[in-house]
Amino acid sequence: MEGIRSMKKGSKNDKEAFHVLHKVPSGDGPYVRAKLAQLVQKDPEAAIVLFWKAINAGDRVESALKDMAVVMKQLNRSEEAIEAIKSFRVLCSKQAQESLDNVLIDLYKKCGKIDEQIALLKQKLWLIYHGKVFNGKPTKTARSRGKKFQVSVGQETSRMLGNLGWAYMQKTNYVAAEVVYRKAQMMNPNANKACNLGLCLIEQARYDEARSILEDVLQGRLTGSDDLKCRNRAEELLLEVESRQPPEELSNFMGLNLEDDFVDGLEKLMSEWAPFRSKRLPIFEELSPFRDQLAC
Repeated sequence: MEGIRSMKKGSKNDKEAFHVLHKVPSGDGPYVRAKLAQLVQKDPEAAIVLFWKAINAGDRVESALKDMAVVMKQLNRSEEAIEAIKSFRVLCSKQAQESLDNVLIDLYKKCGKIDEQIALLKQKLWLIYHGKVFNGKPTKTARSRGKKFQVSVGQETSRMLGNLGWAYMQKTNYVAAEVVYRKAQMMNPNANKACNLGLCLIEQARYDEARSILEDVLQGRLTGSDDLKCRNRAEELLLEVESRQPPEELSNFMGLNLEDDFVDGLEKLMSEWAPFRSKRLPIFEELSPFRDQLAC
């Protein structure tokens, strides 16, 4: 490949500069060639072929599998990427399984496999709940775009709950989505999830509650409230409230029953977790049952 040949002709410093500039690892194996094809030559089809070679050769299998899935997603080959991860994740370390799950969640979302996404998100929440992901610690080190940063158990749980809420919204199960978004906001409130929660309430004709939450966004009371896109969405949803809300004399006759199979099932799941109370992280001890929260 041209990129590798040009590196071989240059000095050691030139080679190091090339790797830093293009964020390509050093070496001459199939994984490095795949990254060159992906990032330098902009040839995703060639990159996928080389990622397969890396996996079969045992060359940085974990990275090759995740990177290949990302490229396949970009080429609208998400179904193929899902099967690849399911088939070859057994070759990866225990530490790599969490990041592979995150890739799977994105792939399920991309190709509309909502039920599979929900099942995996619940599994991840179960693992977090029992301290399996954070090893009983309050924070963990995460990586995004080559940068490391600390994530708290509350932030990660809120993120997973936000994804779960979005999945329920795609199934138009707004009661379940509301329950999940409220729990997410208890842990790590932000404006984006507040907008989603507002939409859930609008779809249940609970307009006053929706208005209150959306006004929190516009008045800058939540993290991310200064994001223009989020503020615009909050304004659009408030207009939706105004267009849907009936006259006051009729509103007293409206309402939805929040007794839902999901709420009952979630409470059952919480009770099933109870025997492991000694293993629960402190943040979960502070949370009230879902039904108590809805009753507030």
